[in-house]
Amino acid sequence: MATYHLTTPLSEEDVRKLKAGDVVYLSGTLYTARDAAHKRLVELIEKGEDLPFELEGSVIYFVGPTPPKPGEPIGSAGPTTSYRMDSYSPTLIKHGSRGMIGKGKRNQAVKDACVKYGAIYFGATGGAGALLGKKIKSAEVIAYPELGPEAIRKIEVEDFPVTVINDTYGNDLYEMGRAQFEVKE
Repeated sequence: MATYHLTTPLSEEDVRKLKAGDVVYLSGTLYTARDAAHKRLVELIEKGEDLPFELEGSVIYFVGPTPPKPGEPIGSAGPTTSYRMDSYSPTLIKHGSRGMIGKGKRNQAVKDACVKYGAIYFGATGGAGALLGKKIKSAEVIAYPELGPEAIRKIEVEDFPVTVINDTYGNDLYEMGRAQFEVKE
C-alpha cells in the first residue's frame, strides 16, 4: 500500500496507478452531491444538456455538510453512505468523472464502471466530519440551492485524506480485508 498526493482534476493516469488500500491526500476542487443532485445530473446527461460543473476528471464527494460557524467556509463535512448513489454513479463515470468519495460498499455496476472507464471510489472516515471539514478551504453552492445541505457545492480542499476502496483493477478493500479473517475450511 502506497501514499499519494494528487491534485484534481484527476487524469486517467492518476487513477490507474492507485490500488485498493492506498492512502491519497487530495488537493484542489471537489464537488459535493448526494442522491437528489445525482438524479438531476443524470437527467441532464440523458437530455444532452450542460452540467453545472465539468465532469471530466472530477471527484464527487457524497456529503451534506452542516452550516459553517462564523468565519469558516463549511461546517462538519463527513461522508454519507454511498449505495444511494449506485444507480447514478456509472453514468457519471462513463461521462468523465474520475473519483467518488463516500463511505460503505458499492454495487457491482459501480465497480465495473471504475474498471471500464478508469475511476476510483475513495472512502473517507465516517464520524470524522469535523476534522474533514477543516481540510476544506472554501465552499460555494453552484447548483440546486433549494436542496439545502444536499446542494451541489464547489469546494477547495488541501490534503483531504481518503483511502482507495475500489480501484481500476476490480479490487475492493472491504472484500480484501474480510478475506484476511475468514476461516478457511
